[in-house]
Amino acid sequence: MKITNIAVFVLGDPKPEHAVDMARIDALAFVRIQTDEGITGLSEIFTVPPGVARAVLDGPDSFFGRLLIGEDPIHPERLWQKLYNSMLHGNRHGWAIICIGAVDVALWDIFGKAVGRPVYELLGGTTRSNHQVITPEERHSATPYCTIVSDRWDRDSVLQEQVERVVKLRELGYRAFKIEPLNQPDETIIELTRRTRAAIGKDDILCVDVGYLWNDVGHAVRVINQLAEFDLFFFETPLPVDAVAAYATLTRQTTVPIAMGEHTTTRWEFLEMFEHGGIQVAQPYMTTCGGITEAKRIVEMARPRGVLVCPGNWSTAVLGMATIHLAAYSPITPIYESAPAQVYWSPLRHALQELAAPVVNGVVRFPTTPGIGIELPEDLIRHFLLTPATP
Repeated sequence: MKITNIAVFVLGDPKPEHAVDMARIDALAFVRIQTDEGITGLSEIFTVPPGVARAVLDGPDSFFGRLLIGEDPIHPERLWQKLYNSMLHGNRHGWAIICIGAVDVALWDIFGKAVGRPVYELLGGTTRSNHQVITPEERHSATPYCTIVSDRWDRDSVLQEQVERVVKLRELGYRAFKIEPLNQPDETIIELTRRTRAAIGKDDILCVDVGYLWNDVGHAVRVINQLAEFDLFFFETPLPVDAVAAYATLTRQTTVPIAMGEHTTTRWEFLEMFEHGGIQVAQPYMTTCGGITEAKRIVEMARPRGVLVCPGNWSTAVLGMATIHLAAYSPITPIYESAPAQVYWSPLRHALQELAAPVVNGVVRFPTTPGIGIELPEDLIRHFLLTPATP
């Protein structure tokens, strides 16, 4: 089998006629890899500007396209290393790694389809120990946690809208939630956490994300320790993303698990946070970290260090389906992030979620379809397609 083409297309929501929430998708790039046997692989390219994605991945003359055309797509790890090695004297982080990650997801999609197996089986299958499985469901399903944001960010709106969204999703069967009191004073963060825990009861999973709100460790410690009584699964990104020493100081002063990693690329950046930052929960995005290949390596580094890997995904169900395969393989992934379309405006999110594995009683069954397990109909692409000239 040979790669014959690599193409980028961009999808986005229509312009709304009124103010909408921050879940709107302005322009999200996707990559499709084609082979001479008719098998194709798909991935989204979260956070990479469409123009950059096109320059790097669109066609045989693109930056990485010239290295991929004519290659055997199997095995993805071999091509990951080829693309990474090509950057040894260039940028081995940032957008280049995210583009490699998108290629990697698409190659795993092709690999699974070629051998007729879902990707997680090719990663090694489910590796949960019999001694660590509490319920039979854990052998066959993964638990998404719902990220909750507000339409408006004044105190009253944050408290009302986020709790209402949590309650609605809980009525739909979800059982894990992450609230986001972004840019809020301490009292609002604490009050939102209190109200949300009261709304969901003591058994559901609750996490809090303040989006890099603080610079000083002392402030972070004071607020986070006040939240300990609400039994948080983790507290996400209290400090700037690269503040390794500050994270190390913080994690020594609180019993609440600290999470980060949504913008972290490659196992090497995660290793620094494991070894020197003291984080207890790593949150790699399947494309941002460098792909499924790199995410598996991150899991293997986290295991002996006692760190959980709870992948992030403030994007669509396409990235979500790739994430489920890592969750199926990893014995240290009790939950993974989801942005449930049911509580957000985005028509594109709704359309893509309809194509993905459903959430039933709070969990998603591991896919059985070969590859990643999601295909985009041509009519959906035409409906949401943005041309390069689209503003």
